[in-house]
Amino acid sequence: GKGTQAEFVKIKYDLIHISTGDLFRNNISNNTELGLLAKSYMDKGDLVPDEVTIKMLEAEVNNHPNAKGFIFDGFPRNTLQADALEVLLQSHETEVSAMIALEVDDNVLVQRLLKRGETSGRPDDANEVVVRNRIKIYYGETAVLKSYYSNKNKYYGVDGVGSVEDITVRLNAVINTL
Repeated sequence: GKGTQAEFVKIKYDLIHISTGDLFRNNISNNTELGLLAKSYMDKGDLVPDEVTIKMLEAEVNNHPNAKGFIFDGFPRNTLQADALEVLLQSHETEVSAMIALEVDDNVLVQRLLKRGETSGRPDDANEVVVRNRIKIYYGETAVLKSYYSNKNKYYGVDGVGSVEDITVRLNAVINTL
């Protein structure tokens, strides 16, 4: 999965891994102003507005002024977030080098998430209807980023099927060309 591969990439290339899910959980558990704001939306079943997510991300980037680079996991999810990320990184005199997607057939992805749901304690991974709805939302909102980054010659699809080691080799081969 992407979290496993992100951890390998983080270590191999000495990067900072920023997962939006972790950002939300950390901000909420630490009762930060942004965490409380995000929780107020989540408690109502609403999506956290892009502005809140972006402010959390900006604070995390600012916490690592000497970073060699970042892995953004779960972000951006739409073109508004991609544009905001571009502005944020420009303010740090850098830019997105690549958008790398682990590409997996939907049915394989569903089975992986259901298997993860058996042990993760995440109810959203244990219900096939919920998992398939997340995939539907992905195609409606996030898949446009493939075109967004392809138009900037920054999109790289990596076959996400196979052993963890095989996927790592394919992923590193792409990163090593950047």
